[in-house]
Amino acid sequence: MQNVFSRNEKKYLITQAQADQLIEVLADNMKRDIYGEYWVQNLYFDTENWDIIQTSMEKPYYKEKIRLRCYGMPETTDRMFLEFKKKCSGVVHKRRLPILPTDISEHSIDEILSKDNSQIAKELAYHIHRTGVIEKFYISYYRQAFAGINDEGLRLTIDSNISYRLDTLCFTEPHVGCPILGPSTFLLEIKTPLSIPLWLAHLLCKLGIFSTSFSKYAACFTHWTGSKEPSFEKQVIKIA
Repeated sequence: MQNVFSRNEKKYLITQAQADQLIEVLADNMKRDIYGEYWVQNLYFDTENWDIIQTSMEKPYYKEKIRLRCYGMPETTDRMFLEFKKKCSGVVHKRRLPILPTDISEHSIDEILSKDNSQIAKELAYHIHRTGVIEKFYISYYRQAFAGINDEGLRLTIDSNISYRLDTLCFTEPHVGCPILGPSTFLLEIKTPLSIPLWLAHLLCKLGIFSTSFSKYAACFTHWTGSKEPSFEKQVIKIA
């Protein structure tokens, strides 16, 4: 599995109808990835004063953040990922370190990184010590993922049930949290090392799907700061 990425990412907020139409016509050029549909769980690192997200929301030329990510549930996956994500001039660069779920449950992040001599582990350790970030913000969503049939670098994901919480920072209840979008609103992301292929650009235009600026962490943080006492509720999984 690839652990170093550099790619362009475009994001779109779409309706249930647009998601259904898009999936229906993707078959000629894309297929569901090997995991198909699954929960994505993230634990974002930030400072006590939320310096990372507040700087990110100012849309600087360069920004960086660390998150711990789990695809599915810890007991059903063979690894989780500690990711160092950087964005420079619109291009996303991601480096990630595979970690066993048992290591996460038995050791601190500092302990895990101190035992790993890889370059990525050293970069992560340096950033954590330099910025003083700690585990602060949990975000989960349900994902449908597609990969290009003839274009291996092309990836398309549709996320629903995006929610967050600031307590219970663990990966045991992905369906519990404060939702930020309506049940019929989805986040489409297209990721490619180059530009979006012409056939896909035409399809998006035909369906009235247009790109927008959207950050899950920023949207969740903004929702939280605007809600004094957000209610945490179980969400219904929407599968297109």
